[in-house]
Amino acid sequence: MKKIITLLCLASLLGLSSCYKLDTVPYSQVSASTFWQNEDQALAGVLGVYSDLQNDNTFGMQFNYDALTDIGVGYDGAGLGEIIAGTFTDRTSLVVSRWQSGYDLIQRANHAIGQIQQMELEEPVKNTFLGELRFLRALMYFRLTNLFGQVPLYDESVDLNTDFATLKKPRAPQEEIYAFIHADLDFAVQSLPVVHQASHYGRVTKGAAYALRGKVNLFEQKWTDAIADFQEIVYNKTEDYGYSLSDDYASLFTMEGDQQAEMIFAIQNMGGTGFPNGMPMAFYMGTRSTFGSCWNSVMPSTRLADSYENLDGSPFDWETHYANFNTDNAVKKQALMATQNAGTLTQVPDTAKIREIYQGRDPRMNQTLIVPYSHYIGWNANKERSMQLVLATGVNENFGQIRNNRGWLTYLWRKFVPEGDMNGALTNREHTPINFPLIRLADVLLMLSEAYNESGQLSNAILELNKVRQRSTMPGLNSGPAFLAVSDKVQMQQRIRHERAVELAAEGQRYFDLKRWGMLSEVSTGFIEQGVVGDNLVTRGYQERHKLWPVPGQEREMNPELTQNAGW
Repeated sequence: MKKIITLLCLASLLGLSSCYKLDTVPYSQVSASTFWQNEDQALAGVLGVYSDLQNDNTFGMQFNYDALTDIGVGYDGAGLGEIIAGTFTDRTSLVVSRWQSGYDLIQRANHAIGQIQQMELEEPVKNTFLGELRFLRALMYFRLTNLFGQVPLYDESVDLNTDFATLKKPRAPQEEIYAFIHADLDFAVQSLPVVHQASHYGRVTKGAAYALRGKVNLFEQKWTDAIADFQEIVYNKTEDYGYSLSDDYASLFTMEGDQQAEMIFAIQNMGGTGFPNGMPMAFYMGTRSTFGSCWNSVMPSTRLADSYENLDGSPFDWETHYANFNTDNAVKKQALMATQNAGTLTQVPDTAKIREIYQGRDPRMNQTLIVPYSHYIGWNANKERSMQLVLATGVNENFGQIRNNRGWLTYLWRKFVPEGDMNGALTNREHTPINFPLIRLADVLLMLSEAYNESGQLSNAILELNKVRQRSTMPGLNSGPAFLAVSDKVQMQQRIRHERAVELAAEGQRYFDLKRWGMLSEVSTGFIEQGVVGDNLVTRGYQERHKLWPVPGQEREMNPELTQNAGW
């Protein structure tokens, strides 16, 4: 383990160097002629590409995509305001940064591929490195094409360090981009091991390559190919991949979660003194009651909270508990709000009833969200402190209450948000040491269910989806009551969409799901997001052209061959 940490330190220098300068690091020159000489240096170069996954504008803020959908809410604190409001342009910083950082990662992968191809290494070792790099390159191109549609393709034959001024490729057709991605993933499937040695845990494996290729096939609506890829790792067709669902959903999103057999590929995050190599989950998903006093720039939506079913699998409805709740905000406030004075609650609703309502829901709700009048282990006055989410004005962490940075009365994320200082592992709110899953088995099972359903195999679709539900002790579909009955493809589509929302909340998958389902407009256009008691928070300004982000204006000025997406 000491060796891999040493290499990771060097990799951080490589991976986090300035744009298009992989072979230049601060205070020293690491050129191709002096660096790429042995296996350890090759590994450090590969790890430099992995480290770029943590960049905010590649996958480091993957969770914030949920705020662009029906299951999340966000604002300018995470750079989301213009996109949510529908006022973003081809000059919006988030749009420009996602494009540029994506190509930075691709260039680092290309540079490493080109150098390792020329190295004298044992063939299996060389192919493993190349398989990892081509997986990461495919992952980034897949993200770019999902955001921007057609994008230019650059492989290892192009060196941005020397050819930067001559990069004038036009945007490649969609089918060419997918063919490029498939070629990379085909190589990765053939070249990667089923497992790496324990000290190298977290590197890409053969199973991850199958899973990502299956996901690409799913997005292309190649149902048969997607089924084959997913079946390979779910049913261990040719190898024993060892994946299984965790018995404890909540534990997956803690410091120990990535060591479980459900994880297929996750960003490896570290924290603590001397290791600022994590993602900013605490900073953006936490609150003023979280270590470092954070910003809750992204929050779960009331729509998400209300979508969690009752424990018996029936749809939840507030009207069952409070008459006229859905239509009268005064009823909501009377039922749920408290008043307080300097930390002393002067009026309190029936919190026993409220707790009973929330405890009677799909267990993933309370494992994913901080709900009203529940507790969370926060950080205050430089020590751990139990905090409560009280729906009242003037709440403050100094009173042992959870304060929303905006003063909004909303649900808050529990998933991925650190408790206390994580026994000393958390020293910087921008570097949360919880590994972040990009692909896990539950996601694969739900994608396999979808591919089965779209290809007319309803019973198989139900089987795979029920595995995910039953892990969280939720009753399976077609298990008795009429409200669990599913008899056709359309009904199953609705079930899959619901299950992906509640299972994968805060993992940044929903935005891309809604795009491929053609549902972004349906859940977004003109929609006013409301807080728990009906207060208006933000109005979504979605337009059809927003399905594809605009090609950044700066890029088009540098490369006149770049065309613009429709409507921009």
